[in-house]
Amino acid sequence: MVNMTLAIPDDIHLIMKKHTEIRWSEVARRAISSEAKKLALMDSLTAKSTLTMKDVEKINEKIKEGLFAKYTQ
Repeated sequence: MVNMTLAIPDDIHLIMKKHTEIRWSEVARRAISSEAKKLALMDSLTAKSTLTMKDVEKINEKIKEGLFAKYTQ
């Protein structure tokens, strides 16, 4: 297993220090693992895609426009 060093903002560190019953390294490990698994799934779903970044940006804009229209009515 690889070790990693993280920088934590002071205000978060104060909260963490108050809760020594929490295994913060395990919390970080689970969060990182979860995000990495999501990225791996995304990579496998898009591996055979022929869309370009320009295509993706166009789709993204259409989605944002639709959501904006839906929630600003």
